[in-house]
Amino acid sequence: MKYMSEYRDPELAKKYLEEIKRTVSRPWSIMEVCGGQTHSLVKNGIIDMLPDKVTMIHGPGCPVCVTPLNLIDKAIYLASEKGVILCSFGDMLRVPGSEKSLLEAKAEGADVRVLYSPLEAVKIAEDNPDKEVVFFAVGFETTAPANALSVVHAHRRGVKNYSILASHVLVPPAIKAVIDDAESKIDGFLAAGHVCTIMGNSEYHPLSAKYKVPIVVTGFEPLDVLQGILMVVRQLEQSQSEVENQYARIVREEGNPEAQKIINEVFEVHNQTWRGIGEIPDSGYAIRDKYAEFDATKKYNVNIAEAPENPLCISGQIMKGIKKPFECSQFGKTCKPTNPLGAPMVSSEGACAAYYHFSGMVEA
Repeated sequence: MKYMSEYRDPELAKKYLEEIKRTVSRPWSIMEVCGGQTHSLVKNGIIDMLPDKVTMIHGPGCPVCVTPLNLIDKAIYLASEKGVILCSFGDMLRVPGSEKSLLEAKAEGADVRVLYSPLEAVKIAEDNPDKEVVFFAVGFETTAPANALSVVHAHRRGVKNYSILASHVLVPPAIKAVIDDAESKIDGFLAAGHVCTIMGNSEYHPLSAKYKVPIVVTGFEPLDVLQGILMVVRQLEQSQSEVENQYARIVREEGNPEAQKIINEVFEVHNQTWRGIGEIPDSGYAIRDKYAEFDATKKYNVNIAEAPENPLCISGQIMKGIKKPFECSQFGKTCKPTNPLGAPMVSSEGACAAYYHFSGMVEA
């Protein structure tokens, strides 16, 4: 693919691997925060080519995976019981709620639509003034600008039958929570390049300084990930702990100020529950009172209690990097993409899905 092949060069990948092997002298554990990086590691076989002294720990970096169970139940309730047109990105549809998924609700007759942009949902609301339209706004800081823009757009156009069910999670507080976890043994991090494209790198400097860990902002192609690992290993071997930017072709230190402006116009930071992990302080976005009429949580006042997770699912331990997917007794057995017990098996960025599809550990 044009503009991609240069980041998938096998000869250059081999050189990076050789340099990592020459550089590393003692065991190090490195967490890649984003599920897109996990998929790159597993799909391209990098996880098996790294020297034994480098252990990659898969982080919580999948916003679909950490969307609270009761929020999925709320989306299903709105679509099934309130008769709204429920719009969503496609990767949310098969994530299991406490009883069913949005895809199952759709099969039962709910009006659930897959879109590529929340602005499409605003247009649907304009075209259907007699129906309520809710966009399931899930994501990292990466998708927050578009979701915020849809609210501003609806406000300016006087679209009263549009709202969003927001479940945005923020990466730096999650990194802090992982480091603070008593079971965590992480020496360095690969930060999510797409998040930093929006937010910049400034939030990572205090974390790196406080916890004495190197944090390298990294892309998602094989050479990105390998170079990011090498940069972390070099810092660890030299007892350094700084923020570096491997993804400099995209990420700037200040990020995207215009995108940040629209985020701050619509959202404010609040505590957020991460599915399988629990509440992390200041790790999510809530809609400001100024735009309360576009907040589906307030608009419909639906109170759905948090249901317990499937007791057989260890997704919380997987997303905190404590366990690997293949260490789950249900992996590839009762838990498969067609019948997931937890979100990491169904999401396009979930660690369990990556191992299921690409590790060779599951018989076809």
